Amino acid sequence: MLLGVGPDGPVAGRRVAVTGIGAVTCCGVGVEALWEGLVHPSISGERRVRGFDAADYFGPKEARRVDPFAAFTVAAADQALADAGSLGADPDRAGVIFATGVGGFETLAEQVTVYNDRGARRVSPFLVPMMMANAGAAHVSMRNGWRGPSETVVTACAAGTHAVANAARLVATGRCDVVVGGGAEASFHPVAVAAFANMTALSTSGESRPFDVRRDGFVMTEGAAALVLEDWNRAVARGARIYAEIAGSGSTADAHHITAPAPDGAGAVLCMEQALADARMVPADIAHINAHGTSTPLNDLAEARAITKVFGEPGPAVTSTKGVTGHGLGAAGAIEAVASVMAIERRLIPPTYGCEQLDPEIHLDVVRGEARPWEPGPVLSNSFGFGGHNGCLVILPPTA
Repeated sequence: MLLGVGPDGPVAGRRVAVTGIGAVTCCGVGVEALWEGLVHPSISGERRVRGFDAADYFGPKEARRVDPFAAFTVAAADQALADAGSLGADPDRAGVIFATGVGGFETLAEQVTVYNDRGARRVSPFLVPMMMANAGAAHVSMRNGWRGPSETVVTACAAGTHAVANAARLVATGRCDVVVGGGAEASFHPVAVAAFANMTALSTSGESRPFDVRRDGFVMTEGAAALVLEDWNRAVARGARIYAEIAGSGSTADAHHITAPAPDGAGAVLCMEQALADARMVPADIAHINAHGTSTPLNDLAEARAITKVFGEPGPAVTSTKGVTGHGLGAAGAIEAVASVMAIERRLIPPTYGCEQLDPEIHLDVVRGEARPWEPGPVLSNSFGFGGHNGCLVILPPTA
């Protein structure tokens, strides 16, 4: 048993049901577009969101006063809430926990240019509410009149997973009956792209190839995903469709390097073990892993070694959806949580697009080529970020 984890787990509380999902990704707007892109992949090059209009959610005037990351947040949350049906939530017991890596970076960068070119008086008075990282969660809270916790997680590429985990914790402990958890990112400004390129994090080929021997970096993307998390008994009582259950989570730090993962994967190992202990499970219980799998040489190898340490060879079926979606930074973990939930519901594990020649140093059962039918079981969803942040979720098929 892990330090700090008792016989009933760190939170001996209520079961947490997933009753609504939403997504805005490079595959399109909505979860059906995401799923179609994952199981029938044919994408390449820049992973931008197409066919999205913020005015559809805010109106033409207000849409100009919202950074794209916050607009994506609202769109994904609105979808998830509509999917969940009539919640009838007590406003004081409903909350929002959303994630982002860099918040309103696009707006900030644009206004710096305005300042330099046109002077201080031309800087937008809406800059601060547009750039602040908590804007997305704030908008969702205000739109729904929810007065429970409204918080933002900023832990780089692990943020989306941490947000869903923290949201689940609020439900499990009884603080809230309903929480929307998720993540959003929109950082395609040329400065951000140049920064990632100059630190050699981006793929020079423009292709995302998780776990492939030819992988050479990640491909940036933008978008958002959201999950409605609800007290299980409450969801059953109102006749809600329950997609899945959030059964456990882990959070650790590598304490190693600001960008590089610990080579031995020690932090990732501990995080996966924590999540399993929280869910009262052992490695053999896990049937599928949605890997972090960014397509960078160091990260994929470190994660593969960590998975092997915990699960052995070849271990559960592994996929990285980033071959299709690209890397959504603070949104990634939330997008992958939605993908994991859909893999359970659709009884298919999406293939790892771009992985054609498995790295011989990686000894995992990587799903490649086509989606793999499966009898849904417990899923582990991994996210590991700059700063050494690690997050893991255990997601279960719905059972009585």
